[in-house]
Amino acid sequence: MDKMKCETESGVVRNVDKIAAMFPQVVTEVKGEDGKITRAVKWDILKELLSGEYVEGGECYDFTWPGKRAAIAEAARPIRKTLRPCKAESKDWDTTENLYIEGDNLEVLKLLQESYLGKVKMIYIDPPYNTGNDFVYRDDFKVGSDQWAVDSGELFEDEETGEKTRMFRNTEANGRFHSDWCSMIYMRLYVARDLLSDDGVIFISIDENEIVNIRKLCDDILGAQNFISVFVWEKMYTTKNDASFVSNSHEYIVAYAKNIFSCHWGLLARTQEMDSRYSNPDNDPRGAWKPIPLYAQGESKNGRYPIISPLTGKTHFPPIDSHWRYSQETLMEMLRDDRIYFGRDGNALPNSKRFLSELKQGVKCKSLWLHDAVGSNDSAKKEMRALFPEGDIFPFPKPSTLIHRCALLGSEKDSVCLDFFSGSATTAHAVMKLNAEDGGKRKFIMVQLPEECPPDSEAAKAGYANICEIGKERIRRAGEKIKEEAGLTAADLDVGFRVFKVADSNMKDVYYSAAEYKQESLDDFITNIKEDRTDLDLLYGCLLEWGVELSLPHTSEKIDGVTVHTVNGGDLIACFNPNIPESAIRTIAKRQPLRAVFRDSSFASAPQKINVEEIFKLLSPSTTIKVI
Repeated sequence: MDKMKCETESGVVRNVDKIAAMFPQVVTEVKGEDGKITRAVKWDILKELLSGEYVEGGECYDFTWPGKRAAIAEAARPIRKTLRPCKAESKDWDTTENLYIEGDNLEVLKLLQESYLGKVKMIYIDPPYNTGNDFVYRDDFKVGSDQWAVDSGELFEDEETGEKTRMFRNTEANGRFHSDWCSMIYMRLYVARDLLSDDGVIFISIDENEIVNIRKLCDDILGAQNFISVFVWEKMYTTKNDASFVSNSHEYIVAYAKNIFSCHWGLLARTQEMDSRYSNPDNDPRGAWKPIPLYAQGESKNGRYPIISPLTGKTHFPPIDSHWRYSQETLMEMLRDDRIYFGRDGNALPNSKRFLSELKQGVKCKSLWLHDAVGSNDSAKKEMRALFPEGDIFPFPKPSTLIHRCALLGSEKDSVCLDFFSGSATTAHAVMKLNAEDGGKRKFIMVQLPEECPPDSEAAKAGYANICEIGKERIRRAGEKIKEEAGLTAADLDVGFRVFKVADSNMKDVYYSAAEYKQESLDDFITNIKEDRTDLDLLYGCLLEWGVELSLPHTSEKIDGVTVHTVNGGDLIACFNPNIPESAIRTIAKRQPLRAVFRDSSFASAPQKINVEEIFKLLSPSTTIKVI
């Protein structure tokens, strides 16, 4: 009976998997330094397969900075963390499919790797812009002291483990000002990329401080060929006369696809003004249409053949130095189908008819997003004040209408939408609003570090200890407001969320290094699970490792005196009680779950474990069984 690992998968292992999928002949098995058999890549053969020129110490085009290699290594490093469910702070726990996760977003992204691998259709993030005062980071990726000397910093102490980490505010005085920001973003984008579905897209809000670097980072991680656009957002429509040189009235949203050839890009809704350009002067039974010139400038293989008006018999040629857009055969077919208009008197230069009824039900968006269409800084503040009349509790929020447009373009009705710089949870607000409008079932995942609100801030005065409390309360208030305004059409709208918090592993150190303890020491450990952990803690830790979505429904019931948890009708069944009776094991096995998990200490002896395996072989041979 295998044990759960209770730590995230190594990014190196995942990368070797990708190489093995493309070039299976270059992956082999070797004995590692610890004596265990592990997989390795035969680099010489891989180079031969790729052939051509390859770089080995020579000059090449590359985007790099001090600390990039350390950032790559940190992104791939596994962690021994978990997500602890917090039902008390959740809304509609039993029915919602939305998630709100508190903690360092790099750790959260790693923890979600198995459960949400390739399942996220849209990512929107509004990361720190690196203005010289807007982000605090943990200096936990290693850059040698011989490279940098850092004079200032403060200690962050983990409440649970007591571990202390240096925290820094990235100011322009920092000798690695841009490098630290690039490393911080790179690690997160590197891990987040694997969460995107093949047709997924990512939107990144940014301003002029790091627009150049974010493009290079995305080219490096996502591929320059998957670039969609840089949208220019008009964030304000007034002029700042106190600006040094130019009053910057815009910011940017950078958009990339996971795979540009698979990307399903949405359309914006047509407006009445657009439709008003179509009319029906000849009472065509197909409805309103718009005249489109039949000719184009320059020479073409389509030529300059004559067209005869069926009403007047007049012969028409395209203007000088131009040609008909269509071949003669196609144009004759259009004439027979009454798709060419010669004016009211039949003598005008012919135009083709573009029927409104044949257009796609939407229009492609422009790269310039004006404030009257997607909102501004002022509208965002007004939106927050309407939800939080107690004061300006969150500085510089984004308007939900801005992210609403991103979701409209980058998601579909059943998509998972992720924001791992959640802030005031504007993305959750926008997703719920869009679902109310089009009947969608989009699910959101919000991730936010619980940064403390300064004691003298409006938020602290209103009773909010950290940003996460603001975000969760916004979702509650915005969800109820959306349902109220939408009425019966939003009766089934999901405005709830399950709260999870990043925590140290559920397992004691002995779980990971039992070989280092003497047998008499092991006997002192009644259990290898931390005493303060509940069944729900253990259940969701197993879901994370086994790659089961955290939003799936689950039930708990008593069977022969023990508590049994069932996820999504049988995707996983768990029982963490001691001394589980054989009758309960048989009941679980008869339900034939895909996966079953128990405590290692639930069975007093090796023969009991063997008996459990035999019961499952008999009643549910396809079930995978593990213990913690």
